[in-house]
Amino acid sequence: MSETRTDARERPLGSTLRGLKRLLPPRFRGDAPVVPVVRLSGVIGAVTPLRPGMTLSGVARMLERAFSTRGAKAVAIVLNSPGGSPVQSHQIHGRIRQLAAEKKLPVLVFVEDVAASGGYMIACAGDEIFCDPSSIVGSIGVVGGSFGFQGLIEKLGIERRLYTSGKNKAMLDPFLPEKADDVARLKAIQHEIHLLFIDLVKRSRGAKIKGDEDDLFSGAYWTGQKSIDLGLSDAIGDLRTVLRTRFGDKVKMPVIAPATGILSSLFGRRSAGMEVASLLNMPGTLPDELISALEARAIWARYGF
Repeated sequence: MSETRTDARERPLGSTLRGLKRLLPPRFRGDAPVVPVVRLSGVIGAVTPLRPGMTLSGVARMLERAFSTRGAKAVAIVLNSPGGSPVQSHQIHGRIRQLAAEKKLPVLVFVEDVAASGGYMIACAGDEIFCDPSSIVGSIGVVGGSFGFQGLIEKLGIERRLYTSGKNKAMLDPFLPEKADDVARLKAIQHEIHLLFIDLVKRSRGAKIKGDEDDLFSGAYWTGQKSIDLGLSDAIGDLRTVLRTRFGDKVKMPVIAPATGILSSLFGRRSAGMEVASLLNMPGTLPDELISALEARAIWARYGF
């Protein structure tokens, strides 16, 4: 009789706990696998103060929150970037791998429109890379550009006055004639960065890489399916389908969003075309802000976007 009375007392308590558990957010219940999702999008690097691009400082907190999610089985990164700063690309890649090692969680990268150049470097932080058949993937190379205004200022009758200490301090100044030695120095630096990029891809993709390395690492880019054939990506797949297939239909996919507020709304993600239009309509817009917007638009345009 005493055992029966004990069971009767325990059943209401168990029912109460189950009821309370249902009130918790899904990812805290422990009754379904959780895969937090981080979206990384845009040109990489601090373009200008008014138009910050993707940087480690801007995404570090989101990544840390994702990898610290209670009960996480993996971390999914949805990536859409045409590249940009090699330093910021490498640092974001490194932070993802550090967190993956610390938390012992696999990283699944899902490419949307494009993962090219520095964007592909970040994609290589994934244990697996998924893409759409029409995604643009690759562009393993280094590019740099500038403008030459010396002819324009001569026509306008503007005199250039520049004072330096150090013979190479004004190297590649856009208002001075280009010098062969300066270009050679820049190309040497680009070559060194390119070799570091190639080494990162080889370490990340390992034996998966196929095809002629001279072509793979030439800066060329390919569609999603071709990138799979070359070993740069693993499979065609979208976030929802892959995660439900791998972790079950009940898998929870909480999106780890960036901080919200007035400043984040002001500097929120917009298309490059919208950014250019906004700057043109903004009274008192600085010339370098407009040029930076055009440069960002040109980076996307390299891949047809």
